[in-house]
Amino acid sequence: MSAGTVTGGTRPERGGATRELILRTAERLFAEHGVYTVSNRQISEAAGQGNSAAVGYHFGTKTDLVRAIARSHAEDVERHRAVLVAEAFGSAETRDWVRGLVVPITAHLAELGSPTWWARFGAQVSTDPALHRIAVEESLDSPSLRLLLEGMNRCLPDIPPEARMRRWAMGRHLTVHLCAEREREMAEGATDPSGWDDLAADLVDAIVGIWHAPVSRRPS
Repeated sequence: MSAGTVTGGTRPERGGATRELILRTAERLFAEHGVYTVSNRQISEAAGQGNSAAVGYHFGTKTDLVRAIARSHAEDVERHRAVLVAEAFGSAETRDWVRGLVVPITAHLAELGSPTWWARFGAQVSTDPALHRIAVEESLDSPSLRLLLEGMNRCLPDIPPEARMRRWAMGRHLTVHLCAEREREMAEGATDPSGWDDLAADLVDAIVGIWHAPVSRRPS
């Protein structure tokens, strides 16, 4: 038996498995109940950890745990988005860039199978300013997202800054909350395999429409 090996696997392997179990358990509980209503003790117990300090040991603060959950999905989302950004390169069509915002999310959710909790976790995080800021910080680490935002800004219609800011928010909220709604439907037994693709298509249509809708209120 090699150094550092114990029955049932090495300590690092067991520690990694425990960390992943806590991460997924926290994601589920946060998605179902909200981030601040769930204690570290509840997460530890739901993850089958006898030590109530297990969450703090593996992740630190609750903010660190939220950040770790966000990061655990980032690589797969980035993989999808990089492909779509490459396809949209040089395009002056808003739709091509909006697809790069929406489809990586729905494609990742489709790959995760069911049940999942990531979309509902994102909806919970989006309602809290401090937690939302963490999610934004993590997303801006994405090279493909920075390229996407640059490309999209070049082809958006010329509208007042205040309206532009609100339309960005409208598109974000539509994506976050409709994905959370679809995820909930899947958890309750919806089995349509085309569901995520259909939702992505509808979201892209709606967000393109938002961006190209006329501006009826101009700044005074």
